[in-house]
Amino acid sequence: MRIAMLAPISWRTPPRHYGPWEWVVSMLTEGLVKRGVEVTLYATGDSITGANLRSVAPRPWSEDEELEPKVWECLHISNVFEEAASYQLIHNNFDFLPLSYSGLIQTPVVTTIHGFSSPRILPVYRKYNRSCHYVAISEADRSPELDYAATVHHGIPVEKYPYYDTPDEYLLFFGRIHHDKGVYESIRLAKQVGMPLVIAGIIQDQNYYNRYVAPYLDNDQVRYIGPVGSEGKGELLGKARALLHLINFDEPFGLSVAESMACGTPVIAFKRGSMPELIRDGITGYLVENLDQACASVSRIDHLKRENCRRHVEDNFTIDLMVDRYIKVYEKIITS
Repeated sequence: MRIAMLAPISWRTPPRHYGPWEWVVSMLTEGLVKRGVEVTLYATGDSITGANLRSVAPRPWSEDEELEPKVWECLHISNVFEEAASYQLIHNNFDFLPLSYSGLIQTPVVTTIHGFSSPRILPVYRKYNRSCHYVAISEADRSPELDYAATVHHGIPVEKYPYYDTPDEYLLFFGRIHHDKGVYESIRLAKQVGMPLVIAGIIQDQNYYNRYVAPYLDNDQVRYIGPVGSEGKGELLGKARALLHLINFDEPFGLSVAESMACGTPVIAFKRGSMPELIRDGITGYLVENLDQACASVSRIDHLKRENCRRHVEDNFTIDLMVDRYIKVYEKIITS
């Protein structure tokens, strides 16, 4: 099986800190390589992989202001489609733009839809609905207007996450600093229950940070520590009393939720999007409807057994499971 894996180029594959799509592509690519699948990864030139690496952009455009994003994205996408005849299948992880190239080639294209940034992008997906193959990352993120080859939940390398049976006394927000992710709601909860809150992640919306986060930082009860890379992530997640995921949008998946549970840390989340697919309410965390319910659940967090969180991820969100499911999708498409 010869697969072309098309990654985004906003960040390196795998990313140095933030870059969830690139990280998933990396985990899937390396998992496929271990299974003996011949994979060529189309990513930035500084990417790290055991697959064959093909690159046009030397670096991620998010890390180099000299790179005009649209120019390098066009060059990057066209590169894989101009070489399409070399592969049995192209796996697109670059959102909707590559679909517009798919009618020009014979090689089948499967696209993992990593969430819909806006309903305004749906016309592209609708146009290629019958000629391309779509994979959803959760049942909650499926559009009723599209057909899907499968739903494949993300997998993480569970064995690389340290398990902590006895946490410290802080709550954790782990994600991009943006209204969607509910940073302000997490601060309000921490203030209301009187517990320390650690905030980690990139600032995606500076105005939001200035208005809803910065005024509450005191380096005591509420601390912002910036983005955390792979080396410190496990300890930060594992030592938290709970991860707060009080989202203001329908989360397509939520990697940090799976990562937190892998470390033994339960999650308090608003019951939106994919959260009911990831969290077992009352076992690996609490699904709540509002901030008052979230605050009340903090007092019950010690009722949960942290080993159940770890086991839940081992049973449902591993790289092996993700790779198994994608291989089945590939085989079905190639042999059809």
